[in-house]
Amino acid sequence: MSDTTQTSAPGQTPQDPQVSVPQPASQPATLQPATAPRHPRLLPLPARIRRAMSGSWAMLIATLILLATAVIGLIPSFNSQALKQDIVLGTVPAGTDGHIWGTDALGRDVFMLTIAGARTAIAGPVVIAVGAMAIGLVFGLLAAYTGGWVDWLISRVVELMLSLPTLLLAIVLAGLIGGGYWVNVLVFMLLYAPYEIRLVRSAALSHLHDPFLDAARLLELSPAHILARHVFPVIRPVVGAAMFLDMSNALVSLSSLSFLGLGISPQAADWGRQLSDARDQLFNNPMTAIAPGIAIIVVSVAMNIVGDWITARADRGER
Repeated sequence: MSDTTQTSAPGQTPQDPQVSVPQPASQPATLQPATAPRHPRLLPLPARIRRAMSGSWAMLIATLILLATAVIGLIPSFNSQALKQDIVLGTVPAGTDGHIWGTDALGRDVFMLTIAGARTAIAGPVVIAVGAMAIGLVFGLLAAYTGGWVDWLISRVVELMLSLPTLLLAIVLAGLIGGGYWVNVLVFMLLYAPYEIRLVRSAALSHLHDPFLDAARLLELSPAHILARHVFPVIRPVVGAAMFLDMSNALVSLSSLSFLGLGISPQAADWGRQLSDARDQLFNNPMTAIAPGIAIIVVSVAMNIVGDWITARADRGER
């Protein structure tokens, strides 16, 4: 009995149907990382804009815009000069001698009128943000620290207020009361307060059982002292960011009421009122609508940038 062996020629592989021998690739494969880093200059334009707007330069520009608007609003001479009427002159286009942005239907200089409108654009939103946050701090900290039926009652009232449309309710109240600009400010302050109560309550509850608060309770400190000296400093970044965001929303809300003719005098310098009066002057002088519209957008965006910057700094601090 002889053993038969099967030999293969050099360079050939045995014919085994169950074994597959990988063939060498013609070109070596190069390993690529899963996500290759991209150079900042190669980022698409929207991403580059978002990155620039979230940096320190955007914060600096936004702060300068808000400071300039606040300083201009505190100068009373702008208001008196801006309200000077020239019925004979009427509406003239932008670029007219002596009127860089033209005039409106009453002959008032659009440039001076827009600058004078900074007073209502800053004063009202600041009062609304500070007043609403003060109410939110009082009732939000009280609900979080006390708990029980006090927390339940405050939370139910807040939920009822939050279920109502804020702007629509403000329009109805402004129409019924028939007050002026500061009445609208008071209305918005009360309507914004429930949002701040819920925000402060949630922020305080997240720190209510921290070790430093337990130590303060063991020292038998008063609840007012604990809330003012221990809880409030922890939630202060959240409070600051919410106030700037409230200022931005209040500016748009007050301008909306002024556009509808509620709460502001027809002769007053106000950006929302300017937009309302400019509807009949779009073809004669478009700057009567462009100038206050851009002013509302720029100041509102600046307030949002400052609020987002404060929130980002607070998040980095917590990490």
